Amino acid sequence: MSERIVVKIGSSSLTSEEGGLIRERIRYFAAELASVHRNGDGVMLVTSGAVAAGFRQIGYAARPKLVHEKQAAAAVGQALLMQAYQEAFSQYGIVAAQILLTRADFSNRRRIQNALMTIEELLKQRIIPIINENDTVATDELVLKFGDNDNLSALVAAMTKAAKLIIITDMDGLYTEDPRKNPQAVKIERVDQISEDIMKLAGGAGSSVGTGGMRSKIEAARIAMRGGVHAFIGKVQQEGDLTLAAKGNGRGTYFDTKLHTLSMKKQWLGFHSIPQGRIGVDDGAVSALLEGGKSLLPAGVTDIQGEFLPGDVVEVTSRLGDTLGRGVVNYAAWQIQAVAGLTTEEVRRRVDVSRIEVIHRDEWITLK
Repeated sequence: MSERIVVKIGSSSLTSEEGGLIRERIRYFAAELASVHRNGDGVMLVTSGAVAAGFRQIGYAARPKLVHEKQAAAAVGQALLMQAYQEAFSQYGIVAAQILLTRADFSNRRRIQNALMTIEELLKQRIIPIINENDTVATDELVLKFGDNDNLSALVAAMTKAAKLIIITDMDGLYTEDPRKNPQAVKIERVDQISEDIMKLAGGAGSSVGTGGMRSKIEAARIAMRGGVHAFIGKVQQEGDLTLAAKGNGRGTYFDTKLHTLSMKKQWLGFHSIPQGRIGVDDGAVSALLEGGKSLLPAGVTDIQGEFLPGDVVEVTSRLGDTLGRGVVNYAAWQIQAVAGLTTEEVRRRVDVSRIEVIHRDEWITLK
């Protein structure tokens, strides 16, 4: 049975340390993707490499660090990158399409819905969407960048309800230690829950060309899993490796999930919305939200941070400061401040709100 697969390829897999595309690598990945495509699967490619492909063409001696220089390099490199992919895919009779996205696109529900409709039509027509961050307009602030497209690939996989996310890296999976430094390191074959211990195993970036390390890839796997998408992080280097990875026999680590795919509304709420404040809750509210599937009532609120209004998105945290999830709040910040910890009857006497719940369970998503 055919399924949707998102494949993410980073800069270090496509470009040299000195800058510029390695055409042989582009052709190799095109062949691998074409093989999966022939099986009937709907293939989407999330690719990095625009800045690395373009900075030499402009005349920079090394990868630029200033925002306007990187954006100029991306403007040149994106055209080179797409040209290389188009030529490579044409050998297999496959048409490729370019889609450039920013974090702001995901934050706007109408824009991301339009992007999804475009991708749906491309897949219907058996065209491979090639997706990249729109570096020429994206700002360089951490909160607005995708992290070498790792997070972008996870968001695309969740948005399109893909069955699998395959993140290609130069390591054949996640290890207990860096195997390049310790040959006794043990590879972790499968992960069904990303704990803090798993996150601690991730190191930094291993290349001056790319910007993402293993940590950003695991964070991407966490997003994918929360969206009901299985993930794979590993090496795709030899003929047939991508097909093996898609079938569950790849050279890497598999991240399994038992969760179902999320609606666009829940995806927007959990991954794309911008919280306007924070609400702290007691242990009883934690249990109600995470285990009981209940709404958040004023009685469970312990403190608030920020200025927000009814209809805004807020984060909810435990007493220890752990983020539990996000929700659409029914109260203004000052109203919650006035009724925090009170019973429902007392709340009704003190404030006038449309709904007694601070956050209704239908407007909530768990991120724990």
